[in-house]
Amino acid sequence: MTRLIVWRHGNTDWNATDRVQGQTDIPLNDLGREQARATASVLAMLHPDAIVASDLRRAADTAAALAALTGLPVRPDARLRERHFGQWQGLTLTEVAERFPAEYARWRAGDPDPGAGIETLDDLGKRLGAAFQDAAELAVGGTVVVTTHGGGARQGVGHLLGWDHAVLRTVGSLANCHWSELRHDDVRGWHLRAHNVGLVTAPASADAV
Repeated sequence: MTRLIVWRHGNTDWNATDRVQGQTDIPLNDLGREQARATASVLAMLHPDAIVASDLRRAADTAAALAALTGLPVRPDARLRERHFGQWQGLTLTEVAERFPAEYARWRAGDPDPGAGIETLDDLGKRLGAAFQDAAELAVGGTVVVTTHGGGARQGVGHLLGWDHAVLRTVGSLANCHWSELRHDDVRGWHLRAHNVGLVTAPASADAV
């Protein structure tokens, strides 16, 4: 049985103001660093065998908190980056709604390809799903922690589970420093054991942008 922990990064100033991060390299804020340290102490008790992280600082620094407790290296993987949000990156969601009303309406309605240069959900799921699968193969029969981003986490998990967009629309995004747990065996394949687990109940930013 292989266990995969998909862990969202800690809070950033852009999370706090609903500003679209996408693949912009925004660091953790003080709250985010504290969230990472506190959550790392819990995940360390799972005795991970490998840690893999997005190369964006907010995810890499979150993973570093766990690495400091376990002595494991953090393996960077650029495929674990958040969805690319095209022309929206750097804007608040209020600004997005004002400047891109048609695309914003399609995004809110769950259109997998809303336009404005935004990465499609199909491409996102395939990218993250492949990274998750490769990470899991680092410790078959063990535990792997993958540190990534909210939107990417949901699509990557959905890709592994074979869920379509309509199903994923019913699954909430991970809050900052919360995680999902998946397990894999040769009989059942991948299955979800827990979702949005964390130390404190907290809302995720809108679709974890």
